[in-house]
Amino acid sequence: MIYHFLFPLADQWGIFNVLRYVPFRVLCATMTALFLSFGLYPWFIRRLQSKQIGQVVRKEGPESHLSKAGTPTMGGALMLMALITSTVLWADPRNAMVWVVTAVTSLFGVIGYIDDAAKIRRKDTGGLAGRYKLLLQFAIALGICGFLFYGTSGLPSDWIETRTRLSVPFVAFSRYPITLPPWLYVGFAAFVIVGTSNAVNLTDGLDGLAIGPVMINAGTYAVLAYLAGLTLFGESVASYLDIPSIESAGELAIFCGSIIGVGFGFLWYNTYPAQVFMGDVGSLALGGALGALAVTTKNELLSVILGGIFVLEAVSVIVQVTSFKLTGKRVFRMAPIHHHYEKKGWPEPKVIVRFWIISIMLAIASLVTLKLR
Repeated sequence: MIYHFLFPLADQWGIFNVLRYVPFRVLCATMTALFLSFGLYPWFIRRLQSKQIGQVVRKEGPESHLSKAGTPTMGGALMLMALITSTVLWADPRNAMVWVVTAVTSLFGVIGYIDDAAKIRRKDTGGLAGRYKLLLQFAIALGICGFLFYGTSGLPSDWIETRTRLSVPFVAFSRYPITLPPWLYVGFAAFVIVGTSNAVNLTDGLDGLAIGPVMINAGTYAVLAYLAGLTLFGESVASYLDIPSIESAGELAIFCGSIIGVGFGFLWYNTYPAQVFMGDVGSLALGGALGALAVTTKNELLSVILGGIFVLEAVSVIVQVTSFKLTGKRVFRMAPIHHHYEKKGWPEPKVIVRFWIISIMLAIASLVTLKLR
């Protein structure tokens, strides 16, 4: 909204001309989200404590987690408020792509809120039944992806021209075109969004474990989105790199900056030992946001590399459940895999930092694919 109301005044007041530059607004969005979350969390944590909104711990989990019972949870609600506020303030409200990722984030946050509320009310880790959670997630993802891949009204022309073409890492986008039918792309994109959302949710099991890779992923998507919409000296940078050229995607970097800002604000209070947990209201929403960013920047396949930590966590659960049902044996001491290393005796901070390091390495590898084509 700041961009919408103040940038038109640039002709009379030259200082407002700086708002035309996406990197400036990315930094402003990051700092706005950081200050909102960092400043409000002490009050928010006290409110959660007064209402006795505390974490319910799995009895079969690591013994060290029993002391976490009762720690304020649903801290992701404040993250969403700060994220959406910062995005609305600094992004161009005429950009449909910004509203798409914001809608996914908000609606998945509602699902997470329902799940968290059910856990707290029942004093049980079960929460909302998995089938209902998936049904709601797919309904939202299919609806929004249907608009993205079939709609015309309100969508930018550069997205419409590119939307059914699949971008493959290490493969030149213009030389080896892969076009999918809209109906297939809708299902594929919805799967990416729902899969990423639940993978981040599974990763959120240790203090600061999930938010670190979320911020790293968001920072990488900020670079990818900015490059997709950047023009230098009359030439599209995306054309030079041979990646999808989507000028309207540049505004998504502001949304990514907001994620980084709220992430730092939250991490101050979530770092080991945590004073607050994000809950499903945060993890499902942020995971949905990353999935939506992958779809809107045409990096669905690259997200498997970039979000490798999330993929690993999800696969470890699938492998564990499948192995136990088929053979009665467990592959890991406990799933998701971060609990496996805890059971092996790794201190919690050691697991967290090493997973962060791996996430940084995967982000670097993802950016390297821009040149290796």
